[in-house]
Amino acid sequence: MGLTKQYLRYAASAVFGVIGSQKANIAYVTLRGGEKGRYVAVAACEHVFIWDVRKAEKVLILQGQKQEVTHLCPSPDGVHIAVGYEDGAVRIFSLLSGESNVSFSGHKSAVTVIRYDALGARLVTGSRDTEVIVWDVINECGLYRLKGHKDAITQALFLKDKNLLVTSSKDSFVKWWDLDTQHCFKTMVGHRSEVWGMVLLNQEGRLLTGSADSELRAWDIRYLQGGQEVGEPRVKKVKGLLDEDDEEEEGLDESPEERILSCEKAGSILRESRDRVVSMTTDAKAKVLACHGTDTVLEVFTVLPQAEVQKRRERKLKKAKKKAKSQGVEEAVEPVVERKLGDEIERMANIKASSKIRSVDCLLSPSGEMKVALLLQNNTVETYTLKATEKSPQANKTARLTLSGHRTDVRTLAFSSDNIAMLSASSETVKVWNRSTLQVIRTMACEYALCSLFVPGDRQIIVGTKSGKIQIFDLASGRLLETTDAHSGELWSICLSPDQRGIVTGGADKTVKFWEFELIKDQEAGQNKRLTVKHTRTLQLDEGVLCVRYSPDQRLLAVSLLDCTVKIFYTDTLKFFLSLYGHKLPVLCLDISHDSALIATGSADRNVKIWGLDFGDCHRSMFAHDDSVMFLQFVPKTHLFFTAGKDKKIKQWDADKFEHIQTLEGHHREVWCLAVSPSGDYVVSASHDKSLRLWERTREPIILEEEKEMEREAEFEESLAKGEEPVVPGETKGEAGPAGKKTIETVKAAERIMEAVELYREESKKLEEHRAACEAARKQLPPPKSNPILIAFGNISPSRYVLDVIKKVKSSELEVSLLVLPFSYVPDLLSLFSRFIQDGVDVELVCRCLFFLLRVHFGQISSNQMLLPVIDDLRSNTISKVQEIRDLLGFNNAGLQFLQREIEGKEDVMFFADATGRFEEKKRKRKKRERAVLTIT
Repeated sequence: MGLTKQYLRYAASAVFGVIGSQKANIAYVTLRGGEKGRYVAVAACEHVFIWDVRKAEKVLILQGQKQEVTHLCPSPDGVHIAVGYEDGAVRIFSLLSGESNVSFSGHKSAVTVIRYDALGARLVTGSRDTEVIVWDVINECGLYRLKGHKDAITQALFLKDKNLLVTSSKDSFVKWWDLDTQHCFKTMVGHRSEVWGMVLLNQEGRLLTGSADSELRAWDIRYLQGGQEVGEPRVKKVKGLLDEDDEEEEGLDESPEERILSCEKAGSILRESRDRVVSMTTDAKAKVLACHGTDTVLEVFTVLPQAEVQKRRERKLKKAKKKAKSQGVEEAVEPVVERKLGDEIERMANIKASSKIRSVDCLLSPSGEMKVALLLQNNTVETYTLKATEKSPQANKTARLTLSGHRTDVRTLAFSSDNIAMLSASSETVKVWNRSTLQVIRTMACEYALCSLFVPGDRQIIVGTKSGKIQIFDLASGRLLETTDAHSGELWSICLSPDQRGIVTGGADKTVKFWEFELIKDQEAGQNKRLTVKHTRTLQLDEGVLCVRYSPDQRLLAVSLLDCTVKIFYTDTLKFFLSLYGHKLPVLCLDISHDSALIATGSADRNVKIWGLDFGDCHRSMFAHDDSVMFLQFVPKTHLFFTAGKDKKIKQWDADKFEHIQTLEGHHREVWCLAVSPSGDYVVSASHDKSLRLWERTREPIILEEEKEMEREAEFEESLAKGEEPVVPGETKGEAGPAGKKTIETVKAAERIMEAVELYREESKKLEEHRAACEAARKQLPPPKSNPILIAFGNISPSRYVLDVIKKVKSSELEVSLLVLPFSYVPDLLSLFSRFIQDGVDVELVCRCLFFLLRVHFGQISSNQMLLPVIDDLRSNTISKVQEIRDLLGFNNAGLQFLQREIEGKEDVMFFADATGRFEEKKRKRKKRERAVLTIT
């Protein structure tokens, strides 16, 4: 048997070059009790980056998995942050450790909004699948799913004092939900187009909504009790015997939505921007409102306190009375002052950002300083401060995060000859990165770059631009040495000659030009010499050139043209040698193997063809990507090559065996280019998602059969999870439903529970047989052998093993896993639960499983005579055990409260209060007094 070829796996090493992804919002966070307004959290593809805006450096990375981040929401206590993903999952990370212990899976598509309640105990999430889910953060499980909207959810807000939720959607409706009964009791239909954002103001007495026009609509909320306003005296009607029917009719006429609250339009504020609202936000106490559209202007409004509004109204009333008196109007007629929304919400300032704004977050300190963080569309984060106490405050830019990424897409990449430096170039800058630290070494302004390379010696770099110029940069000084007009159209491709004495360029002007390196005297640097390129030869062609490559032996030159062919020429004489035709669309990339034997071409027709360079015969045509093949490069000294496609994937291929080796998945948009290091150990790729990704060759071998098997398994698991949702017997399709979703994890958890119950059955049967054998033999026989699984778990009992398996199921997936179980396993579980409760083992978890199974399988359980004694035991045991636990919790709670009062009394310290806020308040008052004393003296 011949030796098999061994392939080594390339694994993701790092994501860099992205400052903030456009899919998610920006949020202020606090780290380890640090100062507020110093750290911001932004999405970076599938990760979350925490930036220190003062130092402009990354301080924490919250590692994601595969899906892109779509929403961020810090918890009220500042210790956690909830992260929503493209596939509908939500994970809660600790900002102290950077790890995620809680994950929820309930939505079918991207999470669009996440919001905590005031205590941080509940979480509401909205999605593009039009559904809203409320989660219990402490118990790590879903409470219920609310259905009613017809389009993606844009905002969801808890009301602090009432158990109510308000949601807005792109279906133009704002819905009010009563969370006690889980139904929508009011739908506001006052918008003509999508509702893109909303905020609550005036101690939740006013709702402000932003739509697709330049109007911010305000709605006054009045809370009712039984159809009357809160605080209004209730008039009890004295009824006679015959009045009963009339009252019933009146009760029927009363609108059910007017029993909780009423919403009336209070007016509107006009924004300066004409386009739709992109996002709206307020500070924690809703004193300041910030909103923006799709342009570069952020509009900031101040919400005046009620006392200030009242003062202004009184002042206006006094003026009106004075005016009426001067005009000789009778005093008996009281002048009316019209209430305007503009008197309550005033424009504070406009902040002009350097690019279009994607998202905003703001903070208001007790001293009146407002901090604003902006995530821009061009991969930039900017922060501003303004004094809210001033009459006409001016915004000051305090920080701008730009160094760690490009403003536009990276179109070309290159490695230095020592594998240490990496070059990336976009439409505005060239950046050189250190591969090991991923830090930017140099940033140089350039024209729109399309191709690039390191000059031998790695001291200079050459960039080919969209305007057809060659730009040479010096790395040591970071300055532009020379700009040479090379082509009259785009300079699409540049290639270093194998003898390292020159370069060849190909452009859209139908020419291939040859250049030699020369050293000339540098006018700026005195006696020192600098590098330049000298044009030596020109090859004229019939079509525009897309790509040029030398063969490593420098015998041949391959040129791909717009007529979908690749022409091969002799380098020395420029005579035509071969024409490679077969692609249906233009060849966008090509490369030649190290031994000059093979040429691989990638085309916009999604195919890769491998040709022999001796006769120009096509060895194999392979369907490589689901979209255009954008880049192709051989791994040095091998016949393996990488391709990058618009389908977001990078693939590795074997040009000898014509086999697909592995797929590198990670990018979330089209991959424009890649570069393989000279050693072949590293691959760097650039994408439309603004990220650069480094892939590293590991020592792990790839077995192709296993890879294919794993791909098939992944496809099967995906189809299994996408199957029909399990139906809960007796539940109708209404506004509310269960929060969980069937996933591959829930199916696997259900399988593990079924296997554990089957093992329990087998062991129980063995014990019964052993007992019967002992009775028949009338003597004690040796016990049967335990199951190896039980021995591996420390020789535990079968019933304990079942409980351990249930405990290992994630809290958020427990209900859906139990829902998938067939009823044949339920009787065994009920008898086990009865035993666990009797022994007082994990009563809380067991009760949760028990109540869910009883609710789901109520009909079958109640009709089964065999289960009556089990149910009777459960009834008596469960009530007594739960009462014991409640008593214990109540006792502990009372004890802790007593200790708190004792310590507060002794040390005069308020526990669990915002001590820092009080300290700042005292400090401010002291400074005020000192200033007053100084002015007096």
